[in-house]
Amino acid sequence: MARARGGGPASWAVAVAAAWVLWAAAVAGARSPAGRVHRHLKRLNKPAVKSIESPDGDIIDCVHISHQPAFDHPLLKNHTIQFRPVYHPEGLYDDAKSSIGSNNVGEKPMLQMWHRNGRCPEGTVPIRRTKKDDLLRASSMRRYGRKRHTVPNPLSVDPNMLSEGGHQHAIAYVEGDKYYGAKATINVWEPKIQQANEFSLSQLWILGGSFGEDLNSIEAGWQVSPDLYGDNNTRLFTYWTSDAYQATGCYNMLCSGFIQINSEIAMGASIFPISNYAGSQYDISILIWKILIFVPYEQDPKEGNWWMQFGKEYVLGYWPSFLFSYLADSASMIEWGGEVVNSEPDGAHTSTQMGSGHFPEEGFGKASYFKNIQVVDSSNQLSAPKGVGTFTEQSNCYDVQNGNNGDWGTYFYYGGPGKNSNCP
Repeated sequence: MARARGGGPASWAVAVAAAWVLWAAAVAGARSPAGRVHRHLKRLNKPAVKSIESPDGDIIDCVHISHQPAFDHPLLKNHTIQFRPVYHPEGLYDDAKSSIGSNNVGEKPMLQMWHRNGRCPEGTVPIRRTKKDDLLRASSMRRYGRKRHTVPNPLSVDPNMLSEGGHQHAIAYVEGDKYYGAKATINVWEPKIQQANEFSLSQLWILGGSFGEDLNSIEAGWQVSPDLYGDNNTRLFTYWTSDAYQATGCYNMLCSGFIQINSEIAMGASIFPISNYAGSQYDISILIWKILIFVPYEQDPKEGNWWMQFGKEYVLGYWPSFLFSYLADSASMIEWGGEVVNSEPDGAHTSTQMGSGHFPEEGFGKASYFKNIQVVDSSNQLSAPKGVGTFTEQSNCYDVQNGNNGDWGTYFYYGGPGKNSNCP
């Protein structure tokens, strides 16, 4: 029997065996649930220049602008970042009268909770850190940060499609033209959520294509989603998809796509302050518009990026046009309003609230509103939408009522409590 000495064959065999055991253990670890979580966290959370702990428990990582998740996309490897839009739409309403923080003259407004503990330096973008518990709450790693097909289709006459997937809506909408953006001022609340797997949101939708498997959508607003964030805070969010929520797109910065250029506002972070029933009212303003590139001697503008602005001064970033098919050209429908998930079985209804949790007829200070809703046309003009329709699946659960006046332009109140004596 051979004895191992120095670098003899036996010692080599032992070393090879040991290495194989270590490799097998590493592979097994990587394939284990814990290993998969670690890989996803490493992919989602980029190295930070600075980290800020928010009073609500979030950690905001200040990531170098060129290291953000967008640049994981293969078509963005050599992308030149656009640090400002070529132009803004003309005809903007003055947001100074009503936007959050507008009374803090000479000071930076308190827009998000994490601002209490610091700001990100120039040249970085603030990204809410994904934690292990965030991933473990998801139905699957693959679906983390993604919606199901939930866009309200007010043109559907199929009653089986009206509450598809348990999602319910109360919206205003326009369709039948080419749209190059939309704007709204949105009342901010903290609706109560019955089940952890339900959510309540208020947003605008920029839509292109059909309501089948080729739908393109860009979305932004506020939401309360315990499943996604682990709490009941009201948070700023964005979403995009180019295939009806199947394989493309995500919330906020949870995949490659949206390119952020702003160091002040974090997608998915808590909004502060929020409205109180019969008390102080707060709102946020969101504008999304497409840069149109005109080519001499050609009638139609060529594709440009879709930009987003928060409030009157924060241009957050853009979605590159190549992410989309229909929206590479223009949108065919704009929607504004609220959405909830009803996970109750057998026709029962959730008590998850939409908006303030009160019906539109209660009016200002009690019901939630969208005001100064506008669309951007091919001349880059913001204007009041024409032929505004409204839609809700069950008006005794959540409702919508629209109107128009000199101060608020085109507006609507919306929302409701969900389950009540008329909505069992």
